[in-house]
Amino acid sequence: MQRRVFLGLAGSLLAASALGGWTVARQGRQPLLLSARNDEQGRHWAVGYHLDGRQAFATPVAQRCHDVVPHPSRPLALFVGRRPGIESYLIDTVDGRLLQTLHSPAGRHFYGHAVFHRSGEWLYSTENDTGEPGRGVLGVYRLEDGRLRRSGELSTHGVGPHQLLWMADGETLAVANGGIRTEADSRVAMNLEAMDSSLVLMKRDGSLLSHEALPERMNSVRHLAIAADGTLVSGQQYMGDAGDLAALVAIKRPGQAFQAFPVAEAQRQMLNQYCASLAIHSELRLLALTAPRGNRLLIWDLDSAALRLDSHLPDCAGVAAVAEGFVVSAGVGRCRHYDCRGDRVLATPLTLPAGLWDNHLRMA
Repeated sequence: MQRRVFLGLAGSLLAASALGGWTVARQGRQPLLLSARNDEQGRHWAVGYHLDGRQAFATPVAQRCHDVVPHPSRPLALFVGRRPGIESYLIDTVDGRLLQTLHSPAGRHFYGHAVFHRSGEWLYSTENDTGEPGRGVLGVYRLEDGRLRRSGELSTHGVGPHQLLWMADGETLAVANGGIRTEADSRVAMNLEAMDSSLVLMKRDGSLLSHEALPERMNSVRHLAIAADGTLVSGQQYMGDAGDLAALVAIKRPGQAFQAFPVAEAQRQMLNQYCASLAIHSELRLLALTAPRGNRLLIWDLDSAALRLDSHLPDCAGVAAVAEGFVVSAGVGRCRHYDCRGDRVLATPLTLPAGLWDNHLRMA
């Protein structure tokens, strides 16, 4: 989706005392919010901020990034190139040093998402085979001596892969194959009349475990969130008519089929046929979703599907779980913290830099 030029990085800091008790230290430090941003000149940045507003780093990068992949045990994160980017950036999250510019090989480009294996030794990245546009592959990279080196690739058993995540066992990959073919240097869909979107579960060796699809052919499975118990939720981008009914949120509970999540029609219409970022809070059993085209943040009970929050949030972007609930970035205005522990969800603005953030954020 074409997005407006980012606002500047300037912004005043939020005093730590104003955060009250909801900023929880991890291993003796505050959580670090990682995301991609631009500035008013259109330059690209990989940034890290503490939730009290302190900037940890802001590193300039050559190409716009999309998702961020924190290393499971080291102060590293890969800022993944946005489709059809050919560069991703390995950043030291302590001081923001650019440790490596990771280039996609010839005939491949990044799709914006990747995951580290729990061992920290392997990374898997969704990529496009530009020789056969849309054929999904996972680039397999090994972290050796502080650098990522390509080891091989696997088929995603589908077309146009976007996000991928680990299932609860830490060894099974869930891949959202968006079903949309694009050329090497383009974001233009080539096959809307023949889309083939799917949710795939596969082993690390590439073997296929399951391949499921939603009934609406033009419903692109794009973004994922997975709970600790293995419940998986996807957010879709519907490529058909604006008035068509489509399951924009879907769920796969352990042992069950991939199917629509029960979203009330009023909320489904507000999504404006597009879901951006999802997060699950496993302890509170909550699902959060951002819909920037509809300017909505929605939070549901994961088990009952009861709606906990329907909030207008202009150009809302990334969402991530924190101890008390969720942190949400926004394209217009302030980032926010949502405390979901009580009967009512309480929103608190964060004085992080205001303005357009990319569609994903991660806590490290």
